[in-house]
Amino acid sequence: MTAVLPVRRPGAADQLPPAEDTRSRAARTLGRVAPWLVRGVMGLAVLAFLVLAVGPHLLGYRTMTMLTASMSPEIDPGDVTIVTPIAISEVTEGMVITYHKPIGDRGLVTHRVVSVETGPDGAIQVQTKGDANNGIDPWTASLQGDIAYEVRAVIPEVGHLIQALRAPVVTQVLLYGAPALLAGWLLLTIWRPTREEEEDKA
Repeated sequence: MTAVLPVRRPGAADQLPPAEDTRSRAARTLGRVAPWLVRGVMGLAVLAFLVLAVGPHLLGYRTMTMLTASMSPEIDPGDVTIVTPIAISEVTEGMVITYHKPIGDRGLVTHRVVSVETGPDGAIQVQTKGDANNGIDPWTASLQGDIAYEVRAVIPEVGHLIQALRAPVVTQVLLYGAPALLAGWLLLTIWRPTREEEEDKA
């Protein structure tokens, strides 16, 4: 007589991998991704430091954050402009320059030159306009000194990041978090198993 064994249908417990395997797989994935993530963060931090802090001293350019939308869409609020010095005699119509406006608080303004004239005293006088504004600026500015600053490049959105980094909470996090990230990356590099060890465990 042949015994017929009941067919056991696979249940949920049979279909799911053991919890330990899932955790170990997640840990291995995290172990592979974490070093690259830390390297990426450190690389971006070093690049930002070089562009914003070291570059101006070595290469002579300046970085400035755009605060208004007067030059949109070419330069939006929060974008960082890179400006380089040029001789005042080289300022021409169509250039985007950064200068001190001659009224109010004499703050910096970055606008496009629409006219260039030489004043009675020999000073270079310019009229400017924001690309997004309907009319030209209501003043004529005399450029001071021997040089002016022309916009050469625009880095989008970096100004927002700079402002965020200046917040006291973020400053404290970076002060203590950056060394912790570096220490974690070094530990992962030292203790990361070699390819042969991973193959032996497999």
